[in-house]
Parts: sequence; structure tokens; C-alpha cells
Amino acid sequence: MSGRNVDFGDRLATAAAAKQALLEKAKAKANDPELAKRAEERAAIAAAREAREAERRAIRKAEQERIAAERAAEAARKAEEAAAEAERIKQGKRPVSRPALSAEEQKALRDARYAARKARVKGR
Repeated sequence: MSGRNVDFGDRLATAAAAKQALLEKAKAKANDPELAKRAEERAAIAAAREAREAERRAIRKAEQERIAAERAAEAARKAEEAAAEAERIKQGKRPVSRPALSAEEQKALRDARYAARKARVKGR
């Protein structure tokens, strides 16, 4: 087909032959056992990946449920404490407060806060 004397019929025949060659090549690949083997391997890899993802989802869900249970337990504990405190107040007793610190303990806390503040300022 290197000349200029190629007519329309020749071009149609060449195109049809090329299409037929591509079709035969595709049919040969479809019947290739190696191709089927690779497809099975890809399917096995995809199934393993899906199993790992499902396991991760289950672990993530269990962790979220555990955190929610901890939060619910903490909320219940706080509600119970608040109810107990309300009952104490209702009975006319003084509310439970933190124990009073001695003068030395107050000074130690104040000195610790001061030292921490100085360290932050010095670190700038």
C-alpha cells in the first residue's frame, strides 16, 4: 500500500482484514488458560482484600461501641454522683467538697504554677 494507486476497495479489504485479525487475537486471548488463571488470582486477591477490610470495619465498630459504653458509664456515674449530692443537699447536709489544703500545700501549688509559667515564658 505504499503507492498512490490504492483504490477504495483495497482500503476496505485491508480494514476488514485488520478487524478480522483483531477479532481472532481477542478470541485467542479469551480461550487462553493463563489469562483465566490470572483472573482467578485477581479474584482471590480481591476477596482477601475485602475480608481484611471487613475485619478492620468490625474492629473499628467494636472500638466505637467500647468508647460509647465507657462514655455512657461515665455519664451514669456522674448522674449518680449528682443525684447523691442533690439528696445530701435535700437532707440539709453540706455539699461534699474537696478537702481543704494546708498552708504549705497551697504554697507548693502556687510555687508550681509560678515555675510552670516562668518555664513557658522562658521557652518562647
